[in-house]
Amino acid sequence: MRILYGVVGEGMGHATRSRVVLEHLLLAGHDVHVVVSGRAHAFFKKTFDGRSGIAIEEIEGLTLSYGDNKLDLPESIASNIGHAPKAIARNVESYARFKFAGYKADVVVSDFESWAYLYGINNRLSVVSIDNMQVINRCAHEDDVTDGRGQAFQIAKAAVKVKLPGAYHYLVSSFFFPPVRKPRTTLVPPILRPEIIAAKREPRDHVLVYQTSPDNQGLLDILKTLPFSFRVYGMGREGIEANLTFRPFSQEGFIDDLRTARAVIAGGGYSLMSECVHLGVPMLSVPIGGQYEQELNARYLQKLGYGAWAKTLDREAMEGFLADLPRMTDKIAAYPRRDNGLLFSCLTELLDCAAARLPPPERLQTPAMGGYEGGKAE
Repeated sequence: MRILYGVVGEGMGHATRSRVVLEHLLLAGHDVHVVVSGRAHAFFKKTFDGRSGIAIEEIEGLTLSYGDNKLDLPESIASNIGHAPKAIARNVESYARFKFAGYKADVVVSDFESWAYLYGINNRLSVVSIDNMQVINRCAHEDDVTDGRGQAFQIAKAAVKVKLPGAYHYLVSSFFFPPVRKPRTTLVPPILRPEIIAAKREPRDHVLVYQTSPDNQGLLDILKTLPFSFRVYGMGREGIEANLTFRPFSQEGFIDDLRTARAVIAGGGYSLMSECVHLGVPMLSVPIGGQYEQELNARYLQKLGYGAWAKTLDREAMEGFLADLPRMTDKIAAYPRRDNGLLFSCLTELLDCAAARLPPPERLQTPAMGGYEGGKAE
């Protein structure tokens, strides 16, 4: 089957998760054409260099600006408006080139990416959505995790709702499994790198800290006063200071420190959070301000007892989290760990249905972590 696969390029989480799905599709013998923007393009070019059955094409996408661990919305809007004419022209050129190059896709898969989605809709192709964002809109959430269904939740829900409307089916990756409120929606476990699936949990005494602000001296001063050993990533240096060990980033070293960590203190990224849950490592999450999806994930992390979340990384938040580790360690041990097999089986069913030109299935036959049970959708 010829598959057009779109990957949103903002952040690297979508890229690393899509890499797992792309590897599966290639092993299954499919021909895949990937359209991707941002840093993810270079990542895919390097990852799949020399591989047969796959082509990587760069398109233009939106970019977000951050400052002081918050989304800078005015700067993001200004930057994208200034870049819009060039981006639109390039994407129109890419669309025309792809359309008239003779490549005929049979189905489209989109990881929250609009170019491939629009191509699929315009050419009457089935579009399969695979991402973690659709959980905001296509599932029912209790008020304690949506802050009483406040304005931030409503805005995020509306934004996700208009992203890939009318897809053939939505495969939603998640470590929490609320009731599905819309048809054509299936919950699957987190999409995990094979290195994480292969990692063996062997807890030791250190706490892993992943920090993306290398000048955050205040955090280091607090850590030095706490009775724990910390392995700190993201500070741009190596060495030992008191109870802090600064680590240079490497995939192997990071995964080893992660699988053996007593706990993790980090931001609100979904990939690391889901890896912590899978490995059974409690996490203190500090979501980026203005990124509601991160806050929702962090609220579920705390609600399920797998960790805690805070708006700011201060002494009170860290001391409370570290004091509660025994309870959270017991809770997270009960999480139902799975590999990517369930996702792959669901995707195979959908590709088979699309190839047979069957109507979009409201619920899949393949077992999953949740699906539509019928009734009126909200």
